[in-house]
Amino acid sequence: MKATMKIPATKIHFSADDRKEILSRIDCCLETGQVSQGANVDELEALFAQYVGCQHALALSSGGSSLEAAMRALGVEGKEVLVPTNTFLATAAGVLAAGGSVRLLDIDLTTISPSVQIIEEAIGPQTVGVIVVHIGGIISRDIEQIRVLCDQKGVWLFEDCAHAHGSEFAGKKAGCFGVGGAYSFFSTKVMTCGEGGMFVTSDYGVAKEVALLRNYGKADKWVTICERFGLNWRLNELAAAVAVVQLKRLDEFVDYRTRVAQHYTKILADEPRVTILQPSGRCSWYKYIVLLPTSVNRDELKKYAAARGVTFAGGVYDRPLHSQPVATSLGFSGTFPKAVDFCARHVCLPIYVGMTSSETDYVVEVFRDALDFV
Repeated sequence: MKATMKIPATKIHFSADDRKEILSRIDCCLETGQVSQGANVDELEALFAQYVGCQHALALSSGGSSLEAAMRALGVEGKEVLVPTNTFLATAAGVLAAGGSVRLLDIDLTTISPSVQIIEEAIGPQTVGVIVVHIGGIISRDIEQIRVLCDQKGVWLFEDCAHAHGSEFAGKKAGCFGVGGAYSFFSTKVMTCGEGGMFVTSDYGVAKEVALLRNYGKADKWVTICERFGLNWRLNELAAAVAVVQLKRLDEFVDYRTRVAQHYTKILADEPRVTILQPSGRCSWYKYIVLLPTSVNRDELKKYAAARGVTFAGGVYDRPLHSQPVATSLGFSGTFPKAVDFCARHVCLPIYVGMTSSETDYVVEVFRDALDFV
C-alpha cells in the first residue's frame, strides 16, 4: 500500500505567469481608477463570445444573476419553465425570482439530463421554456433533438452552463444550442474569478435586454436614465482581470482535466462494481462522476476515503431540488425516481489541473479499497 496522500476534491490553479499578468491588470485598474465597466470587462466579453461562438457575451456578477437576468429578458413572469430536479437551487431560483413557476423533471440515467420524451410529456399550455443543465460538464447527446422538440412546441431552450466551460457537442460549444446560456465563474469552476458569470446568446433582442437589466435598466453605462427596472448585476474590473487570464488558459485547463479523466477511465475499466459516466462530446470534466452499486453506503465510502486522505466531495447533486429542505416553501413536489437514484448513488472523484498520475492512481486504490470495506 502506498503512503497516505492528501488529495482534495479540487484545486484552483493560477500559474506564476498568470498571477503576474493578473496583478499587472489589477494594478492598471488601481492606477487609472477604472475599477468598474472598463477595458477588462469589455475584453472578457469579446473573448468569451469568440470562444463560445455566440454573437453576444455579457458579464454579470454571478452565474445566478446571469440566469435571473436571462429569465427576466425571456419574459417568464406568470409562465412555466421546465427544470431538471437534479440541479442546484440557482437554476430554479432564476426562474422564480423572475416571476415564473418551475415544473421539475426526472432524468435519463444515461445522460443525467431529461430525455426528449420526458420533456415532451411535461410541456403544457403554460410552458414557455426548458432549461437543460450540463451536469459535470456533460452535454446530453440528445441536445439537438431537444432543441428540435422545443422549436416544434414553440418554447425556448436555455442552457445552464455553470459546469460546462469548454464543453461541446457536434462542434458547438455549450450555450449555443438554444436561445442562450449562463456560465458561472464561482471559485470551484473550471475557470474562475471568485465570483462572476456570463450570459451568452446570438439573439440581439435578448442580449440588449440583459445588458439593460444588469445595470439598473440604463442604456448608457454612465448615464442615470433607467429604461427598465433592473438591478446591479455588473461584474467589476478586478474580477474581470482574473477571468480574462483564466479564459486564455481554458483550453489548456480542459485538456489537462481530460487527461486525468482518461487515466481514471483506463485504470477503472476492469472495475465491474461501478458505472463511469462518459460524455458523447468534449467535456470540461468539471466532475468525474461514477455511479456506485446500490449495495454501497456512500457516506461510509466517503468517510473511509477521507481517513486515507482522499476527499470525495462536491456531488452534482447529493439531493435533488424536490427533496431539499426549501422545496415545500417553493412548491416543489413530484416523484422523480431516476434523479433520486442518480443523486443517491453517484460520487465524484477528485480532478483538477496539476493532478499527477500517481495521485490519480492513489485515488483509485483508495476507491477500490473503500468499495471492499463498505
